[in-house]
Amino acid sequence: MNASELFVKALENEGVEYIFGIPGEENLDFLEALRTSNIKLILTRHEQGAGFMAATYGRLTGKVGVCISTLGPGATNFATSAAYAQLGGMPMMMITGQKPIKKSKQGRFQIIDIVGMMKPMTKYAKQVVNGNNIPSMVREAFKIATTERPGAVHIELPEDIAAEEVEFNIYPVKPFRYPTACKGAVADAIKMIESAKRPLLLIGAGANRTRIGNALTDFVNKTGMPFFSTQMGKGVIDENHPLCLSTAALSKDDFIHCAIERADLIINVGHDVIEKPPFFMENTPDATKVIHVNFFPSEVDDTYFPQLDVVGDIAGSVQEMTEAITAQEHWDFDYYARLADDIRTRLSKYFGDNRFPILPQRAVRAIRQALNDEDIVTLDNGVYKLWFARNYRCAKPNTLLLDNALATMGAGLPSGMAAKMINPDKKVVAVCGDGGFMMNSQEMETAVRLGLDLTVIILNDNAYGMIKWKQTGMGFETFGLDLDNPDFVKYAESYGAHGHRPQSVEEFTETLEKCVNGKGVHLIDLAVDYSLNHAILNDLLAKKQCLI
Repeated sequence: MNASELFVKALENEGVEYIFGIPGEENLDFLEALRTSNIKLILTRHEQGAGFMAATYGRLTGKVGVCISTLGPGATNFATSAAYAQLGGMPMMMITGQKPIKKSKQGRFQIIDIVGMMKPMTKYAKQVVNGNNIPSMVREAFKIATTERPGAVHIELPEDIAAEEVEFNIYPVKPFRYPTACKGAVADAIKMIESAKRPLLLIGAGANRTRIGNALTDFVNKTGMPFFSTQMGKGVIDENHPLCLSTAALSKDDFIHCAIERADLIINVGHDVIEKPPFFMENTPDATKVIHVNFFPSEVDDTYFPQLDVVGDIAGSVQEMTEAITAQEHWDFDYYARLADDIRTRLSKYFGDNRFPILPQRAVRAIRQALNDEDIVTLDNGVYKLWFARNYRCAKPNTLLLDNALATMGAGLPSGMAAKMINPDKKVVAVCGDGGFMMNSQEMETAVRLGLDLTVIILNDNAYGMIKWKQTGMGFETFGLDLDNPDFVKYAESYGAHGHRPQSVEEFTETLEKCVNGKGVHLIDLAVDYSLNHAILNDLLAKKQCLI
């Protein structure tokens, strides 16, 4: 067999189901090997979309999502996807082609140092120089991609190496177990928690793993301790739980920060500094203390410097703390309970507002009501992400896929497509701004070709709304951020999708109900009113008064 066939066998050995991407002439040997494989090639319209799909596959399954491109421009188009997976903790492998490295008559045509480009953005990036090394490289790369923190890996397969004759040699996949935290650290954590007066639990993105949600739910139920989450930790514990305060959608000044300010100890499970800070620590003797519970030690910076690290398998650490801890009579959760009710009241203020164009809060409410607990919403990036983080209550993990790490535009539609492929029995809604949607809108053709039942909602304000909100918040005049859009209904129909443009909130809710329960790809062009963004997120929250 040749090296390409061996590469495909190695991927099959790892349990790969899909490879997303756009092959080029340097991948043709690999493509021929893939033709007779049980791995499905998902041909996309842009490498960035393929990378986002592969990363989302990794995020939802915990397995490595794989994508492929040619050399040069195809490989450079993976750069944003690599950063998306790396910062977001999503296991993903990129396979890129390259010109022959032993003898080539094309000079430097299309050749740049892709491995060098990928190294700062991945956990592993190497070129294959001997086809017999492929099985060990694939096994190593998959192990690195999936161990904590998960992330992106890259293998470059040159055209001449791909065609080399090699020997069959596949390495078995062995499960990897994380060590448990040392008993001393767990004991110190319990002592700090039991000694605190108003401890509070924070759930971050790193806690969004198998087993951890159940362990944390047991901890909350035994201790009666209220909790909140970061944006990417939503749903690890059911947010309808009476002890759920809210989500830290902003770094300061939101209603949830009234609780953070009252806490004398925060047990921070699964967070690291890559995610936008849910709060800022203060370096004073009487400031709130923090316990860092994670697979890896904390990284100290100006906003985060925990007093204790509990390092090891998170589920195991939490289980040990749950078994050993005793609920204390001096714990005072009364303020948190009153605040939880207050936050629910404040966040629901506009749920029944039927003005049109629609308020983002009302759109979030309509989407939540149209979906079941296990259904999935994927978000692109825009100011609406804050409204979803604050107002969309998740009953289960990974049912609201938002990006609070790289926070890139263009990921919402490809992420929705991957989510639907992985979960064909669940309803999936991709929510995009008009700016983010247009960055990968060509993948509508891919979604239609794949026969997906997918609803895409475009929150249309004819502008880059997030930056416009920031611009206003800084006291600048509105400038340079307004744009025009195509007719999105006709645009969808040109791909063979169904286009809708509701003219009222009532029509939107009716349309949404039909779309999420119907067949095929549906696009809803929804006019959105962001006029309250500044008044609420800048003015009102900055002047808020916490409960006494």
